[in-house]
Amino acid sequence: MNDRKVSVIVPVYNAEKYLNKAIDSLVGQTLEDIEIILVDDGSIDNSPRICDEYAKKDNRVIVVHKENSGQAIARNVGLEFASRKIYNVSRF
Repeated sequence: MNDRKVSVIVPVYNAEKYLNKAIDSLVGQTLEDIEIILVDDGSIDNSPRICDEYAKKDNRVIVVHKENSGQAIARNVGLEFASRKIYNVSRF
């Protein structure tokens, strides 16, 4: 059996206008062995709430909330959580 998993890391910052469509596209993929890591980079809109709602509905979605520090750092934080089987992380 193959233990590989596809990890998709999504830096999120004030993206409420597009976030539902983006996450729906990811969770709608036919690949089942996928983890979707949403790194909320200190959003001040409804993005954190939207991310948390998806994590409650789908155990493939991991949410990390952190202070704003830019998308490069947000991606690196996502890498820290990739394939560690830590689900529904609420605060980083």
